Amino acid sequence: MSGKRRSTTTTTVVGTGAKVTKVTISRTKDKYKWFGADPLGHHALTCKSGGDSIFRHNSLRDAFWESCKLACIAGQIEAGSGLDVEGSRTRPADILLPNWEFGKPAALDFTITSALNPSTLNEASVMHGSAASAAEVRKHVANDEKCSRLGWVCIPLSVETYGCWGEEAGRCLDRLATRIATRTGCPKSSAVSGLYGRLSIGLVRANARALLARSSSLS
Repeated sequence: MSGKRRSTTTTTVVGTGAKVTKVTISRTKDKYKWFGADPLGHHALTCKSGGDSIFRHNSLRDAFWESCKLACIAGQIEAGSGLDVEGSRTRPADILLPNWEFGKPAALDFTITSALNPSTLNEASVMHGSAASAAEVRKHVANDEKCSRLGWVCIPLSVETYGCWGEEAGRCLDRLATRIATRTGCPKSSAVSGLYGRLSIGLVRANARALLARSSSLS
């Protein structure tokens, strides 16, 4: 039966409410296709399947890493696995920067979240950046203990799918922009705009990639 296509139909609420649409799911051996399930693209920007969320995460990490090189900051990518006495295989540092804060290395951990997630939707409707703030808290809960054992400072770099950065990320980006300006001799305002521009382009391109991969649901 693996070669046959089977379809089911259900009903879901899309977006912030109000819009209800029929969803037809056609399943084959290799993949799922959604027709009409996500006309506004909300699910496409948060879906874990297909590797798009990993691509977006790595795009932001790599853009930040290239900016570190502009400031001549040494570091390490994907650090932390198996380093502590507990033998934990988790990697709390997407990027590990030495002597970043209070003389300690900083474990920078990127996370992308959506203000339209059910768990944060109500608060996000009245408070700008609340989803990014909630993501920062989750990262501290997950990483602080191991970072403490390793003598690192955990700094979550959270951003919402539509481009709003968390407060800790904002402070970190401002500090990196200062280092870039000092090293290159450019005005800090130019360093700030250039840094946010590189990260924003990476985020928008990755979002577009996820949307195009599911373009059948947007037609």
